[in-house]
Amino acid sequence: MAEKHSIITEWKEGMAFETNINGHIIRMDAPVEGGGTNSGPGPKKLQMVSLSGCTGMDIVSILKKMRVEIEGLSIEVQGELADEHPRYYTSMHVIYHIKGKNLPLDKLEKAVKMSEDTYCGVRALYSKAIPMTSEIRIEE
Repeated sequence: MAEKHSIITEWKEGMAFETNINGHIIRMDAPVEGGGTNSGPGPKKLQMVSLSGCTGMDIVSILKKMRVEIEGLSIEVQGELADEHPRYYTSMHVIYHIKGKNLPLDKLEKAVKMSEDTYCGVRALYSKAIPMTSEIRIEE
């Protein structure tokens, strides 16, 4: 039987909502100009957070198995929004900032490709709907 996930999001006040995920509270809100109080990020940007976390966890795990030691990893996600409503992301570009000394580019590229093509379920879903691109930037 397929694994299922379920969450409940509750309206708190104004434009603020909270979701409890395994004891972790995620608060979302609109900016002041959108009728909120800016007490949390908006839900669209959380889509980018999900993508960066999913692929980041994959890459750290894959590089460990490859015995590639990195000093740091940050994932920048750039999303382009539609001009008209509904305002959704029409494309996303992921930049992997990988920090370390004498890093083997071929292994970094392989880890990113494995995450993007095989393991990251968030990217798999998004890539069915919008163009997805990426690049690796090594910082020594």
